[in-house]
Amino acid sequence: MAIDFNPSRGASLGVEWELQLIDAETRHLRQDAREVLAALPALSEGGDNPKVRHELMESTVEIVTDISHTVGEAKRDLAGTLDALRGAAAERGLALACTGTHPISDWRDAVRAPVQRYADLIEQMQWLARRIQTFGVHVHVGVTDAAKAIPIVNALSAHLPHFLALTASSPFWSGSDTGLASSRAVVFGQLPTAGPPHSLDDWAAFEDYMATLIRAGTIRTIKEVWWDIRPHPDFGTVEIRMFDGIPTMREVGMAAALCQSLVTLFDQQLDRGYTLPRPAAWVVRDNKWRATRYGLDATVITDDTGSTVPLRDDLYELIRELEPVADRLGCAEELKVAGEVLEHGAPYERQRAIRADGGTLENVVDAAITELAEDRFVTLGEVAHGRS
Repeated sequence: MAIDFNPSRGASLGVEWELQLIDAETRHLRQDAREVLAALPALSEGGDNPKVRHELMESTVEIVTDISHTVGEAKRDLAGTLDALRGAAAERGLALACTGTHPISDWRDAVRAPVQRYADLIEQMQWLARRIQTFGVHVHVGVTDAAKAIPIVNALSAHLPHFLALTASSPFWSGSDTGLASSRAVVFGQLPTAGPPHSLDDWAAFEDYMATLIRAGTIRTIKEVWWDIRPHPDFGTVEIRMFDGIPTMREVGMAAALCQSLVTLFDQQLDRGYTLPRPAAWVVRDNKWRATRYGLDATVITDDTGSTVPLRDDLYELIRELEPVADRLGCAEELKVAGEVLEHGAPYERQRAIRADGGTLENVVDAAITELAEDRFVTLGEVAHGRS
């Protein structure tokens, strides 16, 4: 099975940001995406790639960039769409926020979006799909040659815990603390074709594997493979899907900078004849679980002999390693936000700090709304008892 890869000219960017529609009075999710999108026809009816669109559930609106070349360009694109969306939402008594799950809304109240492929997904997956009232961020980075795509996916899989821990924002599920940094990683990861990418040798092996899945009836198209990191042949990108819902534009920029810098580094190393790292599958799975459970406090495995390092320390080293690359790409300032997250707390830590101060889950929702609206962290201990 031949799969054509449409190569990019460089490390271009595309960002997809899934936002919550929240009732401004009750702080619960509202299933009103259809009405909001109808109010934005210029953005929601843009052919195959509208800038505002449905996701699986009507509690979600996804905003999408055009092809961008820098993180700053992607952020400006998102900001323009977000402003229009915020106005349409406010007219309907809705606020916007983004966390991996909504702290208090029950997934059983969700309404499916009026899209046939989502109806087909729920029919096939049943309970696994019906409970996906979750929110995430996906970052596409352009790759210049199909031959590079699979080695880069393999190398990026070593960074699943880094991607997740920095953005983990779903400790709460249907009103309860799950004890996890990211319950979204578990909920979405239960889909049969989700989870860490399958370790493959090269593009031909990817083509063969996709053909096998289609022949077996596991998938109908390769778009039904929802790996945490996957090649996207139509766009000529590698798509990093590991991020939880990200509350602020600053952190979205951080995620995009991290991805663009890593893919650029690996692309350049391949050009120099290097062999990229390819972690063992068990290491990738174990490290993803560790970040899912412990977030930034995880200790991650660094090789197939079982050596470990604190994830916080590894993140500091990774940021330092990527600084020269980010500087050349023009996203050094965005990459520095990762250091601020390590200092002030990842989203799941900020949410739990509100509860530790005696705040309610409604206060957690208020903080998420504030973080998106004001593009700032509601830092540890800042919110308590209705103050944000």
